[in-house]
Amino acid sequence: MKKDIHPKAVPTKIIFQGKVIMETMSTRPEIHVDVWSGVHPFWTGEERFLDTEGRVDKFNKRFGDSYRLKKK
Repeated sequence: MKKDIHPKAVPTKIIFQGKVIMETMSTRPEIHVDVWSGVHPFWTGEERFLDTEGRVDKFNKRFGDSYRLKKK
């Protein structure tokens, strides 16, 4: 690696709603985030699968069997 071309890495605090979530290394001393894995529905298990229109039925109504019938 070349000398003196890389930014300095400093200890960094990742902050979410005023609380320090984790500490890591970065070029900035503080990083404020809006979402992190501790509150995101996918990671907390609160994810809900909504199938209000019936995706399969909607697809079949729109395309029928035409997506399977490919002319060679």
